[in-house]
Amino acid sequence: MAKYEFNLASPIIFFDLETTGTNFQSDRIVEISLAKILPGGEMEIKTRRINPEKHIPLEVSEIHGIYDEDVKDKPTFKAIASSLYLYMEKCDLAGYNVKRFDIPLLTEEFKRAGLEFSLEGRNIVDMQTIYHKREPRTLAAAYKYFCDKNLDDAHSAEADVLASIEVLQGQLRKYQDLPNDMDKLSEYCDQSDPTWIDSTGKFKWVEGEAVVAFSKHSGTTIRELAATEPGFFKWMLKQSFRKDAMQIAQDALVGKFPVKKPEENKE
Repeated sequence: MAKYEFNLASPIIFFDLETTGTNFQSDRIVEISLAKILPGGEMEIKTRRINPEKHIPLEVSEIHGIYDEDVKDKPTFKAIASSLYLYMEKCDLAGYNVKRFDIPLLTEEFKRAGLEFSLEGRNIVDMQTIYHKREPRTLAAAYKYFCDKNLDDAHSAEADVLASIEVLQGQLRKYQDLPNDMDKLSEYCDQSDPTWIDSTGKFKWVEGEAVVAFSKHSGTTIRELAATEPGFFKWMLKQSFRKDAMQIAQDALVGKFPVKKPEENKE
């Protein structure tokens, strides 16, 4: 087994989760992989699949390749919680984007199992944070990287807009596979999830059904929630959500629900 040359005072666990979704309260772990590195540099890896006790949406399974059938006979998180808790005890934690996603979701899973997963006394190392700090995503940084020039008048509107033109030219030169076509570049820059019904993903399609994608009601169909808890949509109308999400909430209160267009289906 390879040895790793980190300066460790305590064991450190690099870990990653595959889940049923991204909502900390309602989603569950379907696979966890942990690589524990000891102060001497030795490493051991443990990976196991977990029965989430709920359906894994098809579009999520298509991302990580784990389907309901793959985990139906696996232990639940509650069944392994105590042994996992002991395994992770007194260990520092590391991973990519663990601070924003993996640790909060894992903490919720432990809480449901009756265990308090404390971060007190642990060091947390997140490679995404390091990456973003060392490779800034500002226009000045992009100008230096793609054009090898310093943006001396940063935050001057004219200097910024001229620099942004040069940056795009530099990107097209550097990344030969980028299309020099505005329609295709616009499509490439679109980061919205194709399952989103509204522009911010408050509602999304799950196997053809329009569902709520946030709050404790995440995963509940709009139709079901309108029948059982219409107050949720009344609450939404008093908030500052985007107009398209507010329209969906307003429609739900009068029995109108999103209908998926044929071209939105993958089949």
